[in-house]
Amino acid sequence: MQLTLVTNTGTAQQFIKVAVLLYKSDPNWIQPLDKDINDTFDKKKNKAWRFGEAVRWILKDEKGNLLGRIAAFTNKKYRNKGDDIPVGGIGFFECINNQDAANMLLDKAKEWLQQHGMEAMDGPINFGERDKWWGMVTEGFESPMYSMNYNPPYYVTLFENYGFKTFFNQVCFGMEPQKPLEQKIWDRHNAIEQLGGFSSSTIKKNNLEKFAADFATVYNKAWAGHGGLKEMNKEQVMLIFKKMKPVMDENIVWFAYHNNEPVAIFINIPDLNHWFKYLKGKFGLLQKLKFLWVKAFIPNNKFTGLVFGVVPEWQGRGVDSYIIAESAKVIQRKEPPRYEKYEMQWIGDFNPKMLNIAASIGNTYRSRNLATFRYLFDRTREFKRHPILD
Repeated sequence: MQLTLVTNTGTAQQFIKVAVLLYKSDPNWIQPLDKDINDTFDKKKNKAWRFGEAVRWILKDEKGNLLGRIAAFTNKKYRNKGDDIPVGGIGFFECINNQDAANMLLDKAKEWLQQHGMEAMDGPINFGERDKWWGMVTEGFESPMYSMNYNPPYYVTLFENYGFKTFFNQVCFGMEPQKPLEQKIWDRHNAIEQLGGFSSSTIKKNNLEKFAADFATVYNKAWAGHGGLKEMNKEQVMLIFKKMKPVMDENIVWFAYHNNEPVAIFINIPDLNHWFKYLKGKFGLLQKLKFLWVKAFIPNNKFTGLVFGVVPEWQGRGVDSYIIAESAKVIQRKEPPRYEKYEMQWIGDFNPKMLNIAASIGNTYRSRNLATFRYLFDRTREFKRHPILD
């Protein structure tokens, strides 16, 4: 076996091809868009390059057959609560079921990270934001949502045999959105409503700036400073909303207010992989036209949760139930688009408050689990899991 550094268009295409070959017989795999993978390693398109470096390798046998791939990266902005050593990342790992092959890939990534001053590596993670390509599936090996990692079960064994340990689990929750909400949800909703001053609204595409500011207010109060997350300003949120706009369904993006001040957000989009699976990873002009066709004629019955949050001063007081019940009034309708499936993006097990909120919505179940693993280069050093957030 031999490792080859990705240095040009040809080897970058082989990096993509590794996954295509490995998953060709797996009906649950949905090929990510090549563009999304390539943009991660494009210095002009991924802002993480301002704060670090990334490198990729592919693994071949003596006949030139592709066996695996891996990326390694440093990022000055990557820091978890409690970290007291510099930690690098590995991601986009794919490999045949062979420990020697996996070890070659992981050894190379480790060597490169050590040369760049790192003392541990987390993986599989993204070279960038945590809403994409983060974690390894350990339970619930179903078709992935858009920009979510997918892997066969044996990857867990390959990592654990190498010496990785679970740094934190990433829990996803599912729900059948057409089932009636539990009465306790409506009771809590009604109690909040009786307090007075509360209102709700779906997003309006013709007024994105207002809702971008409202999103930033809730996000910064609820998450900034947790798990390395930074504050977001209205302009940053506007960029995200503009990208979402072509696939945004106003009926599933919700805001709650108290005396006109934003206090909760419930941000969802249709599951893009329901449409992207027909494109086989390509997104050129023909595929864009095909995407518009499938979007128009193939109903999407699944939506996915991106962000659900309540500002600290209203947490645990029923506002979560209020916004869920308000959204149900619209989502639980008979006319199309009618959603039959729902799955939230992951919540770290270091955040029990949000796990409890998700579990208490009613009719929810744990749909899948991913894990972020950590490997300490100093094997005598005490391993510590991600600390629980207060």
